[in-house]
Amino acid sequence: MKRIKVFVIILAVVMLIASIWFIIISKNSKGRESGMTMTITVGEKKFEAVLQDNKAVDEFTEMMRKAPVTIKMSDYSGFEKVGLLGRSLSANDKQMRTKAGDIVLYNENNIVIFYGSHSWSYTKLGRITDLTGWEDALGIGDVTVTFSIEQK
Repeated sequence: MKRIKVFVIILAVVMLIASIWFIIISKNSKGRESGMTMTITVGEKKFEAVLQDNKAVDEFTEMMRKAPVTIKMSDYSGFEKVGLLGRSLSANDKQMRTKAGDIVLYNENNIVIFYGSHSWSYTKLGRITDLTGWEDALGIGDVTVTFSIEQK
């Protein structure tokens, strides 16, 4: 009988830790939005994204101020497109659960755009505000994507 009580207590502690971990992941995947937006162009379709408030976004927007950033992106595992940025940005990776429309930095120099969900450690850059046509625009296989901000 004593073993059953110990098992139940251990199980309860494990479930509590798992619940706390899930709450932390949920908070980290949201981040703080800066209010600044960028345009993502895939073929003829344009999408607006709200950017996060972090150093990687500051560096990325500085690149876009000089010229739009165009990246050839490849499909990976049926839920994301990944492309090499061509330089490293300041990463502040956090474990998160992504969802369709999230834009993240992976391994300091890869931009990842999601049309599905995944759990991993990333630096969140932004999110698409309206996903209408997003998955269709990304299509199957490689795609060229241009990231830009309005010059002021």
